[in-house]
Amino acid sequence: MTVDSARKPGRASEAPEVWGKVPFRNVNFTGREELLTRLRADISTGSSSDVTAVVPHALHGFGGVGKTQVAVEYAYRYRSDYDVVWWIPADQPVLVKSSLAGLAPYLGLPVAVGTGIEDAAAAVLDALRRGEPYSRWLLIFDNADQPEDISDVIPHGPGHVLVTSRNHRWQGVVRTVAVDVFSRNESTEFLGKRVSRSIDAGEADRLAEQLGDLPLALEQAGALQAETGISVEEYLRLLAEQTRLLLAESKPSEYPLSMTAAWGLSVSQLRARLPEAVTVLRCCAFFGPEPIPRDVFRRAAGQATDARLGGILSNPILVSRAIRELGRFALAHIDSGSRTIQVHRLVQALLREELDDEEQSRYRHEVHLLLAGAAPIDPDDPAKWARFNDLIAHIRPSLMADCTNPAVRKTARDLVHYLYRSGNYESAKSFAEGFLATWTKESGPSSPDVLIARRYLGSIVREVGEYRAAYALDSSTLTTMTEVLGADDPETLVLSSGFAADLRAAGDFRAARELDEDLRRRHEEAFGALAPATLQIMNNLALDYGLNSEYTEARELHQLTFQQQSDATEGVSQADVLGSWNGLARAVRLCGDFAEARDVGEDALAYGVQELGPDHPWTLRTAKDLSIALRRAGAFEESQEQARSVYSRLQRLMGDTHPDTVAAASNLSNVLRQTGDLDTAHDIAKDAVGRYREIYGDDHPYTHGCASNLAVLQRLMGDPGTAKATNEAALAALEARLGRDHHYSLSCAINLASDLAALGAHDEARALGEDSLLRLRPLLGADYPLTITCMANLVLDLRVLGADEEAGRLTEETRVAYLRTIGIEHPDAKASLIDRRRLDCDFDPPPI
Repeated sequence: MTVDSARKPGRASEAPEVWGKVPFRNVNFTGREELLTRLRADISTGSSSDVTAVVPHALHGFGGVGKTQVAVEYAYRYRSDYDVVWWIPADQPVLVKSSLAGLAPYLGLPVAVGTGIEDAAAAVLDALRRGEPYSRWLLIFDNADQPEDISDVIPHGPGHVLVTSRNHRWQGVVRTVAVDVFSRNESTEFLGKRVSRSIDAGEADRLAEQLGDLPLALEQAGALQAETGISVEEYLRLLAEQTRLLLAESKPSEYPLSMTAAWGLSVSQLRARLPEAVTVLRCCAFFGPEPIPRDVFRRAAGQATDARLGGILSNPILVSRAIRELGRFALAHIDSGSRTIQVHRLVQALLREELDDEEQSRYRHEVHLLLAGAAPIDPDDPAKWARFNDLIAHIRPSLMADCTNPAVRKTARDLVHYLYRSGNYESAKSFAEGFLATWTKESGPSSPDVLIARRYLGSIVREVGEYRAAYALDSSTLTTMTEVLGADDPETLVLSSGFAADLRAAGDFRAARELDEDLRRRHEEAFGALAPATLQIMNNLALDYGLNSEYTEARELHQLTFQQQSDATEGVSQADVLGSWNGLARAVRLCGDFAEARDVGEDALAYGVQELGPDHPWTLRTAKDLSIALRRAGAFEESQEQARSVYSRLQRLMGDTHPDTVAAASNLSNVLRQTGDLDTAHDIAKDAVGRYREIYGDDHPYTHGCASNLAVLQRLMGDPGTAKATNEAALAALEARLGRDHHYSLSCAINLASDLAALGAHDEARALGEDSLLRLRPLLGADYPLTITCMANLVLDLRVLGADEEAGRLTEETRVAYLRTIGIEHPDAKASLIDRRRLDCDFDPPPI
């Protein structure tokens, strides 16, 4: 594929660079010339009153009038004017982003398998808005209902957007083109094309009259005549009889009587020709109106409980024949390229209505079993995600949530898990909440299915940064699950691991470590020492060690976990490996080995970009941690470049309020302070403190740590009094939550000592520095960077107070410590030993 947005419009047959998911062109398309001309004029001359470059256009009309066919014809007729034409089924808004994400690789963006659906869709929208690499693009949103359903995914930019909808509300939002039934001339012209044998003008006129010029009804009638050779006279006689029958049965008025009668005749003729085809057609009526994967019927042959359907599905020759007949009678669209079957929503509705409640329930249950049988086994495997995605559009229309079959419910959970693992958190949350509501009502709040679904929802809520909601949900679920399933049930163990993450998010680092230590033992007993679930617990426990200032233990366990996950042959994903790899790089940095942390981090980032893509959440976390390692190693320019890039991408992909974005903002503020841009650093740090309060709460260690970052900037910008007050409040809160002998508390105390020194309170600064040094040496070691920083700052207070001998001894200790660790050429060493400047302590919040 070449990227050339400057290509000039060519012949009508010239294909765009990117042509995606557009249905096949209708060879019998007839008329609509005036409509298409108006549509083209509206689109090509459209302008915006605000920030958009073109006003989206909507097609609307009564069911069966051919809105979608007009959109398809427009795409083919004007394809040479575009570099990108992309078709998006939009009747289920929650799935629109999945379709958008499919465009990513064609725009030179990471695929959704690597970045997740949400991130990939956001990247696509951004690229389209900017017109890079293509400015001449056309997006077609087919069957969108409410304007607000897709307002956030319309990329107002240099390209064009076309919408088809049944909802007339679009008239008040954008310029619209109304699609009505055929004119009589269009009807007769269409029948002349559709019916293979000759049909004279009078017969075509009479047939069109009786069918109300409705395109879908004409298609049904033309297909029936083409396949059976029935005369127009006989067809009109049967149509009249069918209409009288329908009127006698008081069929609903929302469907055109002509359509209902024509459909009934086609089904009657199909039944006479191949009864099994009607059974398959009825089955299709309980899927969604989107294309149905052909393999649903092949893979699920053993799933059917209905004898008739089971007999058909067990005979692949009969299945193929039945599907072929549906296409011949225009009761279904058969796409051999994508191997799908699609039945018009109006036909589906008519098929369902002819069945009583008991028959509807029976067919619907068969569809649930077909979907369950077609679903892959492992939703963690990215290679299976495309097959899962093919089924998603049929989950809600089939009312799968209502099914109590264990296999069907497991499939429903697997589909949620697939959406979660692929990064489509919005859809995952929506489906999980829907299943939960129905299952709770049907099976009760203590049902294992309900409890497992609640576990899934807790993970999703936590991933989007709604930590307090996740804590409340998981805490409640864990209590009930322990009572119902037992403390050592695999599901309870997995949920307990998630609850440990909730404890970290709540700032209860000790409790999280204690729980994960217990879970590691229980996982080893239940699953084995090398099981993927056990390795994940080990990774979490290593993170706990780091949060409790036990950096050596964190490093050792992260290294062991990384090695064992790298050696695993199944059950460990690339994201798992990258998570433990980055954890190792962070632990190495927290141990004070900045150069080694940089090396490990660069290797981890290269792996993430290659295996998951540059915009995957774990790739971005790794890039952020690498920026911190670069900063701590003194490579400020490289660190700043990396920090800006990560922060910008997270803003675009996750939004300003996601925890990962705020952590990246804190890092950017810290490096900007190091490079002298105090004003920008201050504004970012101030904003980060406020956002951390919103995310974690007023009393979380991360909130107070970020407040200490802000206090450093307040002092450097000439307001040591405010800095002192900020640090005093932060230190008191950190000591209450974590104790005084914690890295976070002692970092804040060192910064507070600098505030006191700036205010001239050198006695207090010295006392605080000496107390911190006494705590740091046994906690982190005499050669730990924070310990050295404390010594270097204390030297300055001692000199001001006239304690030159003591200051001289401590200066030599500091110099030797620098020689043993980061070297005397490091910017910190030069600042303290040569320039005799105070050093400031940074806080960089790790992921939870």
